[in-house]
Amino acid sequence: MDVPNLNAFVAVAETGSFSVASDQLFLTQPAISKRVSALETELDVQLFDRIGRKVTLTEAGTELLSRARTILQQVEDSKRAIQNLSGHVAGKLSIGTSHHIGLHRLPPVLRAFTHTHPEVELDLHFMDSEEACHAIEHGDLELGIVTLPLEPAKVLHTYEVWPDPLDIVVNQSHPLTLLKKITPKELANYSAILPTRGTYTRQIFEHTMRKHKLELKVGLSTNYLETIKMMVSVGLGWSVLPRSMLSKELKTLCIDGITLERKLGIVWHSGHTLSNAAKAMSDMLMPGEKIC
Repeated sequence: MDVPNLNAFVAVAETGSFSVASDQLFLTQPAISKRVSALETELDVQLFDRIGRKVTLTEAGTELLSRARTILQQVEDSKRAIQNLSGHVAGKLSIGTSHHIGLHRLPPVLRAFTHTHPEVELDLHFMDSEEACHAIEHGDLELGIVTLPLEPAKVLHTYEVWPDPLDIVVNQSHPLTLLKKITPKELANYSAILPTRGTYTRQIFEHTMRKHKLELKVGLSTNYLETIKMMVSVGLGWSVLPRSMLSKELKTLCIDGITLERKLGIVWHSGHTLSNAAKAMSDMLMPGEKIC
């Protein structure tokens, strides 16, 4: 099977759109349609049902998708393995990272890396840590520099680079600031502003609160920590934020029996060959450790 045709098929399957796939692959929409049609002709099956603008996989398309991803990943692994033989550190390095890490942790790392390896083209994708890990699982990114999952998928390797203490915070006039001693139960009586359900930071906090058998009153949820900080500062509720984000308009609460920390670090796929550029980045983030 032709690799460009498989690329086009996977792009349409993942985006659900020929036009979005064409933008993603920097091709015209007729070119994408031609490649998918060629693949359908070769396999003598219909891979997509096209109803108006809606595109869905047929049974044959669903069966092909996982195999197509595997074939494309094997092709990419083969290219990297051959290119790595030279030992030259160059080419594109695709990294997924969160906005928080991109703002607060990565700048000195990227500065040092680009200075040491000027021939590497950094392809940074800012996204939720959960989304980055998912992209690494599917071979769409080489590395993630993210909040590490509590229970990573079996195919993912993780390595902690930075411990990231979390504090429970309110604004300076919140009623909880008047209490000398605060229990988890008292905290749960007030409305919270938390990261969206399913995010690793939310999972860490909920895991801790479950030990106290408490249900939270969550008034607002968002994935953006800077937005949470703003909403807490104007008195809309309490929240959990990295200690590195605290400022004078916020007050840290000491809650009996609650100590919070998340781990920030690097994630990669255990079954994929990494480029020399990815290995160089991992060496910078993991001194003394080696990715096998």
